[in-house]
Amino acid sequence: MKKFAAEALGTFTLVFAGTGAIVINEVSQQAITHVGVALTFGLVVLAMIYTLGEVSGAHLNPAVTVAFCAAGRMPWGAAVPYVMSQCAGALAASALLRVLFPQNELLGATLPTGTAVQSFVLEVVLTAILMFVILNVSTGAKEKGITAGIAVGAVIAMEALFAGPICGASMNPARSLAPALVAGHLEQLWIYLVAPVLGALLAVPACRCVQEEGCCARAVG
Repeated sequence: MKKFAAEALGTFTLVFAGTGAIVINEVSQQAITHVGVALTFGLVVLAMIYTLGEVSGAHLNPAVTVAFCAAGRMPWGAAVPYVMSQCAGALAASALLRVLFPQNELLGATLPTGTAVQSFVLEVVLTAILMFVILNVSTGAKEKGITAGIAVGAVIAMEALFAGPICGASMNPARSLAPALVAGHLEQLWIYLVAPVLGALLAVPACRCVQEEGCCARAVG
């Protein structure tokens, strides 16, 4: 139960800070800026990895959980409670943002500014890169694990910086689902539910190409 609570609290913090930055940026006439929003997402993930990594692994993302199961890093039986905990935390964060900012229309929901295909491909590639980094920094020497938060947070900030204006750079079904449900904007939601999972799964064979044999068959705590 501590792992599930950690995932719920961690994802709540991620969505509250990340989508909260988007909302506040809108109501404050772009005071935070796009760069600030991207950095907020990266920094909150970095903080949650160091805070909760030893408890639950700090997935904070259903796509990450599914990929860890596919890689043999955790049992499939843990996937459903992990994902439910992540979605519950995300929904709680979006609900609180609705209370705080009742006039905001989107609550930080991700919507493509280009075509659906363009955003789908971007989300697949972005999540594949992110998951590739996650799988590699969670393998091998302990010293690598110490810097995992920096690496993962940096990748999230970097991808949000360059791809955010086009596809939203969600890379996280829970992060997109919660504001879409609470704000009532379900158009194109399928992109942000399907593409991140597909991208995360593609990262598993990519990791096996560069790591020693059996790297994705060892369970991690």
